[in-house]
Amino acid sequence: MASRILMSAVVVATLFTGSTVDAATSHRPSASPADAKALQQRHIERRAVEAVIWGMPAVNFQLMLDAFTAMGGSANQVVYWSRPVNWKDQTLTPNPDTIYLTPFYDTRNGPVVLEIPPEGDGSITGSVDTGWQNPLEDVGPAGADKGKGGKYLILPPGYKDPVPDGYIALPSETYQGFALLRSNLRSGSDADIASAVAYGKRVKFYPLPKAGAAPAETRFVDAYDKPYEATIPYDARFFDALNRFVQVEPWLSRDKAMIDTLASIGIVKGTAGDALAANKAAFDKATEEAHALIESWTEQVFIPPFYAGTHWALPASPKVVEGASTTFADPNSYPVDGRAVSYSLAYFSAKHLGAGQFYLMTIKDKDGNRMGAGKTYRLHVPAHPPVQLYWSATAYDGDTHALIRDTRWSSRGSNTPGLQKNADGSVDLYFGPAALAGKESNWVPTSPHGQFEVLFRFYGPEKSFFEKAWQLPDPQILK
Repeated sequence: MASRILMSAVVVATLFTGSTVDAATSHRPSASPADAKALQQRHIERRAVEAVIWGMPAVNFQLMLDAFTAMGGSANQVVYWSRPVNWKDQTLTPNPDTIYLTPFYDTRNGPVVLEIPPEGDGSITGSVDTGWQNPLEDVGPAGADKGKGGKYLILPPGYKDPVPDGYIALPSETYQGFALLRSNLRSGSDADIASAVAYGKRVKFYPLPKAGAAPAETRFVDAYDKPYEATIPYDARFFDALNRFVQVEPWLSRDKAMIDTLASIGIVKGTAGDALAANKAAFDKATEEAHALIESWTEQVFIPPFYAGTHWALPASPKVVEGASTTFADPNSYPVDGRAVSYSLAYFSAKHLGAGQFYLMTIKDKDGNRMGAGKTYRLHVPAHPPVQLYWSATAYDGDTHALIRDTRWSSRGSNTPGLQKNADGSVDLYFGPAALAGKESNWVPTSPHGQFEVLFRFYGPEKSFFEKAWQLPDPQILK
């Protein structure tokens, strides 16, 4: 009985004072100034780790926007590559077998129009994403316009005015965002590249004009062969980018729990973020920890694999795919850990993944080992891949998830000129620092140092692909 009374006293003291009471002395020694400082430091580091995990897709977007701005671009303009991208495009897992166009929208001054041309002498596969990289809609033959072309009207948060006739309305939860558009190549020949560029530049992008006014001219900024640095910096720079995003974008209801978390590390809406510099040491330590966590989770996203007995998988969990495409409509699901994995590896989300494209990635070879360290691998692509447009396989740096620097090219695919096929129509691709004799046309260069990963793209995947009648084997080490 006495022990119960003593315990009750402790509980009551806790409720009325907000602290526990030493049962024997009714006194708890306060922490020393040194202990308090250490606790506060750990508090900042812990919250910074959570900020990295939560903010990954936003920072991923912000860095791409920053890269565009650094080359002279600005809001409501289009960055494009006049040839398929080379390694100087340091975004996360870009596609070097297409022509890229990326309109960056900013609706703070009102709605923005994205016009997609009708399918004909070319086609576009793409999606419009918010600043959080949640898809608003797909465009082109696999999108809302079904290949007929259309005017997509991107609306700012809370927009209430009537939408003019003839537009496909896309209400955005963020003021800023982007569209990822690929003008599909028939082949990698110069003529087909020029044709895809010309078709892609039929895209129009401009602020919604006032009644009776003509649309503003679309400005295209060519980024080909220019530095475009947008890899994730796992140091204090991450928080500078996150602060820039927070200053512009509204707080979403699902994210309000992060307001105090970010404020405690120096990110407060409406302020310049000067307090961030004081936490640089804590940020450097926290991002290192967050990076290690995300890498450990990355291993798990490949389980189970897409094909049983292999290591190929979509590098996104089912909860992340569903959440992104529905703007996290499920009130009982918000997979920020898995989301951090996906947007540490890549950028962009499709509204209907699998309608226009699908992706499989592997970080391991047939024997279950990470690929790299100067070794050479063969990837056997069986005959008749189930795609309507093309397939391709690309090597990426295993640390940055960008194209491997200083390589002559980064991929090979069904639209690669001169690709060698076997007698049965299958293809053998080779990944390594040097080409095997007589195999240069089917060779994908890698670095003699570090690890790499392979992303296999299926553009225009057919029904049989998802039925898995055709299966892609793992890369196999040769030497």
